[in-house]
Amino acid sequence: MKSRVLTSSDGVSVHAIIMDKGDEAMAELQRWAEEHEVTAASLTAIGAFSGATLGYFDPERGGYLRIPVREQVEVLSLTGDIAVADGRPQIHAHAVVGLRDGATRGGHLLEATVWPTLEVIVRESPVWLRKRHDPETGLCLIDLPSSG
Repeated sequence: MKSRVLTSSDGVSVHAIIMDKGDEAMAELQRWAEEHEVTAASLTAIGAFSGATLGYFDPERGGYLRIPVREQVEVLSLTGDIAVADGRPQIHAHAVVGLRDGATRGGHLLEATVWPTLEVIVRESPVWLRKRHDPETGLCLIDLPSSG
């Protein structure tokens, strides 16, 4: 994985992160966010995976149903955010991947192996986003304080 700052102005930085063959996308994003002490950001990406595990949040179960994708896929859309939970940056990303026949699979991105590349653009914000545990769902959700 390589990264570079594309622009930085008025507290907003935009980064390009280029992942290599075999990188585990979520682990690399997490490592990058921790190394760069990211506290609030949005992200988008395109590329391809040799396989991935997506998730569907099942509120009755209180967890993710795993959706394995065990074939080469195009990353048609990957969007998400980074916010702080328990003192660490936390990645929340959703992906839509395209299969060979044009069918798609989508969901929460749990893990994925990059092949041959993943091109990620991260737009950092100067304002912290914090996540708080939601007892009803069991998830950490972004908590915006009321304005004014």
